[in-house]
Amino acid sequence: MTVVDAVVSSADAAGAVAQPGNGQTVCVTGAAGYIASWLVKLLLEKGYTVKGTVRNPGMCTHTHTTRRYDPKNAHLRALEGAAERLVLCKADLLDYDAICRAVQGCQGVFHTASPVTDDPEQMVEPAVRGTEYVIKAAAEAGTVRRVVFTSSIGAVTMDPARGPDVVVDESCWSDLEFCKKTRNWYCYGKAVAEQAAWDAARQRGVDLVVVNPVLVVGPLLQATVNASIAHVLKYLDGSARTFANAVQAYVDVRDVADAHVRVFETPGASGRHLCAERVLHREDVVRILAKLFPEYPLPTRCSDEVNPRKQPYKFSNQKLRDLGLEFRPVSQSLYDTVRCLQEKGHLPLPVPDEQATEAEKTEAPAAELQQGGIAIRA
Repeated sequence: MTVVDAVVSSADAAGAVAQPGNGQTVCVTGAAGYIASWLVKLLLEKGYTVKGTVRNPGMCTHTHTTRRYDPKNAHLRALEGAAERLVLCKADLLDYDAICRAVQGCQGVFHTASPVTDDPEQMVEPAVRGTEYVIKAAAEAGTVRRVVFTSSIGAVTMDPARGPDVVVDESCWSDLEFCKKTRNWYCYGKAVAEQAAWDAARQRGVDLVVVNPVLVVGPLLQATVNASIAHVLKYLDGSARTFANAVQAYVDVRDVADAHVRVFETPGASGRHLCAERVLHREDVVRILAKLFPEYPLPTRCSDEVNPRKQPYKFSNQKLRDLGLEFRPVSQSLYDTVRCLQEKGHLPLPVPDEQATEAEKTEAPAAELQQGGIAIRA
């Protein structure tokens, strides 16, 4: 793996294109992130040369003993093919020159980097301006044939006027005024950033395709726990004593990475692509976890015992299914999430005499796959 603070030289770029695989070089912004890490892994496995942008790629000094890297990127360096075909570039979303250097010589750009916060100052401007910079850099590079933008379900579903029988699909957009009124700056920022991407792409003639993931679960490649995995962890470590009267759509991180590559590689892919496997009430999530991992102190009571139980909304993921994507059941994803949290030390392993046998554990997701899902009754 190569670490750079500036663009690779023309000679180096030519060498990268000659590497095994399909000969294409692509850029992944925010490469150390949860989704991006799995995307980098998949791209390397498929033979791409990947230029990943990170805040601090670290330093490599050519002495006998000194080799210093940012530990946040260690999981990227460990990927198969990284030593030969992964280049880490120092770039910030608001540093246009750095983004240009990272995009230079690439045939594709995957823009996954985005703030994850409800602070309007930290969310909105970096998300919008960073997106505009990436589209502009792709247009000026002269080699980029397609940009894939990672948006969010937050840009789709925040609409109080949508009726319960409306099927949420790629035609739906979040109501910006409602987002502002409810101070949901994350959804507001994702919606305006995606709109900015479409506007910039039209103005500059860039071929743009968008993936709109829902709440993402599944195993971690990075060492730290991100926001969506914390959503699962809180039910297992005892920090959440109740569950909310709320519904959420879920999808596996590996399927999100797969979706990005499919929309990039399919010439006819266009527009937005809703990336979701299933919508569940929080109680359903807790019950799945309790069935698979009964040894943890999972909550059994809803925080809202007054209002009627919220009902899952209807959605369509047909566009990605038409591209051949077969979604993992969310229960399999939750199982893999917990196992990963255990392996990485974020969740204590069960006491041996209180846990089921390993055979019983590993059979649970397989049985569910055959049956089409764990039976959950309200």
